[in-house]
Amino acid sequence: MKKVKWGSLLLAGVLAVTGVLGVTGEKQADAASTISASVRKVSAGGKSFTVQTVSIPRGTKSALGLAQGKVGQTQNFASIVKNSKATAAINGAFFNSYGGPADPYGTLISKGEIVHTGYYGTSIGFKADGSVLMDSLQAKITGQVTTKPDASGRTRAQSWYATFVNRTPDAGQDVVLLYNSARGASVGFKGGVAVTIRKGKVVKKEDNANAAIPSDGYVLVYHGSEKRNAERFVVGSTVEKNIAYVNADGRDIPWSDVVTSVGAGPRLVKDGRISLDAKGEGFNDPKILTGSGARSGIAIMPDGSVLLATVNGATMKQWAQVMQKLGAKQAMNLDGGASSALYANGRTLTGAGRQLSNTLVFGEWVSMQ
Repeated sequence: MKKVKWGSLLLAGVLAVTGVLGVTGEKQADAASTISASVRKVSAGGKSFTVQTVSIPRGTKSALGLAQGKVGQTQNFASIVKNSKATAAINGAFFNSYGGPADPYGTLISKGEIVHTGYYGTSIGFKADGSVLMDSLQAKITGQVTTKPDASGRTRAQSWYATFVNRTPDAGQDVVLLYNSARGASVGFKGGVAVTIRKGKVVKKEDNANAAIPSDGYVLVYHGSEKRNAERFVVGSTVEKNIAYVNADGRDIPWSDVVTSVGAGPRLVKDGRISLDAKGEGFNDPKILTGSGARSGIAIMPDGSVLLATVNGATMKQWAQVMQKLGAKQAMNLDGGASSALYANGRTLTGAGRQLSNTLVFGEWVSMQ
């Protein structure tokens, strides 16, 4: 997918070493041992498609696999799968694969923590109880910073917000960026004003620094014209962070218990009916709107199980028809083209044509590093 300008994404949202971020290395549900792959023939739009599918039983644990264990890196699909020890895996969110930082575009959640934010498309989310959700997820990150008491015992509280999580800003961009340990050891660039928070306290504020990211906190970087708002942070101040999950219409949605999530899109099937509005979800790439290509997708089935699928040479309209005919109750598109990749039970069913940024993995054992 071509690089999407952040300004348009923000407007849409507002108008190691390889590691797997997700569940711990505990034994998964016995249902994981029944993960099965099959090849299906489906006719759609006057054309016959050969679809590689993998069925994931309800309750199977999932995790987010990041290239080299970090947001903004790439690695070959086989290495991510090998290090996760997954029984099944599929490529995930779109990412910048045409030069520059390999940042994803969609919202990613791991172990219940947001590790990347996006403002368009559709997301799939997995809860610890085995239930699966699909919606136009957006995350609003806000907070409050309170100064230490002065000589008279008075404090001052001011609000703050973050525009993106774990992204590299464009030159001159006016944004507030939050970086947590999923980014790696440091924010990865110099510029702006970096505020380091550990255990709810401001411990450092520095200009134009490739700030280190603490394992017990996060870094806020004020970039461009937003730098003036960093003045409200003083070393020793107390910082509170809040996250609200809403859909594209701004309505609250019950995602606070989601432990793993990947955002891509567009939506293909809703409640068993074809539901495709790529442009309305913020997509403008002809490869998505009208073109034909290799596709990856994920579906929630009527019994609560999950279906992973890949196909060659389909338009998005055909892909939606295919997913519906496969019996999907809810379905969405994932990154495709050269990123399309699928694995199950020791076999690569669809090989990626490029290194990947992120994946969804499922299985009996999912290792953590």
